Amino acid sequence: MAEIRVAIAGVGNCASSLVQGVYYYRNVSDDEKVLGLMHTVFGGYRIGDIRFVAAFDVDPRKIGKDLSQAIFSAPNCTLKFSDVPYLGVPVQPAPMLDGVAPHMMESFGLKDDDPVEPVEIVDVLRASEADMLINYLPVGSRQATQYYAEAALKAGCGFVNAIPEFIASSPEWVKRYEEVGLPLAGDDIKSQVGATIIHRTLVELLESRGVKVDETYQLNIGGNTDFLNMTVEDRLARKRISKTEAVTSLLPYEIPVRIGPSDYVPFLNDQKICYLHIKGKKFGGASITVDLKLAVEDSPNSAGVMVDVIRAMKLGLDRELGGVLTSISAYAFKHPPQQVPDHQARVWVEEFIQGKRQR
Repeated sequence: MAEIRVAIAGVGNCASSLVQGVYYYRNVSDDEKVLGLMHTVFGGYRIGDIRFVAAFDVDPRKIGKDLSQAIFSAPNCTLKFSDVPYLGVPVQPAPMLDGVAPHMMESFGLKDDDPVEPVEIVDVLRASEADMLINYLPVGSRQATQYYAEAALKAGCGFVNAIPEFIASSPEWVKRYEEVGLPLAGDDIKSQVGATIIHRTLVELLESRGVKVDETYQLNIGGNTDFLNMTVEDRLARKRISKTEAVTSLLPYEIPVRIGPSDYVPFLNDQKICYLHIKGKKFGGASITVDLKLAVEDSPNSAGVMVDVIRAMKLGLDRELGGVLTSISAYAFKHPPQQVPDHQARVWVEEFIQGKRQR
């Protein structure tokens, strides 16, 4: 199969885990089960077919470094589980726009009086012949996300929106990608086994067993820059919508709910801790309460999911599909254009791989 040429906007912890994972599993045999992937071979594409061809960031400690080095540069703090060879892909200076909140300037090594001249993103994407651009910018980067979605359109590559700014779930953006015949996937990447997928599973289980869910909350804490960024509520509006709708979409009625990041605890680094609570009523009006604690290394938790998304996007390109890929979006993202139960989304993706489902 042809290689899959991937560009990345935002060389943070998630990008680090993705790049590491591609090289950690690069030479696995086709019959070897890989932790976190739907299939070792996905529609004919292997992990080893993924090649990173461009990367963009605003942090001066990463700009100019090879991607293989930048993924381990401060303030990244995720688990190192694989060495990565020299890739010959320098991290290019990107426009800041609203990608950096005022309280994050120091964390990203930035000074107000030391601007970096950004490259022309469209030109770099074209020159690198990228098949797709993955948006890994900080939560709350609405303007910057739209900028990169526009750049991908102009450069002629697909767009994967890993954050909770609504592109794949926006009819206007979907239409524009349909018109130019480019695939789109998003929004807001799910983890392999994270707070959202567990919350969804429990709510769906209770509902299917006849429990009336009365209330629920999900409180998350962590110590990476993602959690520091989200200490300002203005950055969180769409994140709360994304995570909340991912859960409440499985219920046919409204309930009191509170879901989203709750605090930044620096010494946790890339560990994320979730406290999940569900209260309801069962037969005879008797009460039932579920309280759960989940602790995970945050960034590797979504990397395997992204590997599947990348390969689904490549299938979309091969099949000349324009617009949102509804199957992989429903399976792999918290805020897709169409919310369905996870087991149904999995079936959709299998049918998409086999060519039985167009999108």
